[in-house]
Amino acid sequence: MTVSIIHRITGSGMATVGTAAFVWWLAALAGGKESYATFMHVFTGLWGGAIGYVVGIGLTLSFFQHMATGIRHFVLDTGAGYELKTNRMGAWLTLAASLTLTIVFWLYLLGGK
Repeated sequence: MTVSIIHRITGSGMATVGTAAFVWWLAALAGGKESYATFMHVFTGLWGGAIGYVVGIGLTLSFFQHMATGIRHFVLDTGAGYELKTNRMGAWLTLAASLTLTIVFWLYLLGGK
């Protein structure tokens, strides 16, 4: 049940935060050089880019968690995995997979710096 709630929270979080960041980025692009510089400063320069990392890592974790639980729900829809032990293990695997994929993604992304 917790993983199902997390699935809904990550979906809503991605839609809300992702849309707000995307709209701000588009508005900054349309607003000109100063507007875009402000956007870039907030996401990459302010506090060492902490806001950008928090938003980026948060959206990445939400994406992988939402995807993993979506796959889990797809498997459950086939009628498999309803035994308590299997179901619980699947829930833990979604959390482990999302954390692992997020770490690997950001290591790969930051490895180029």
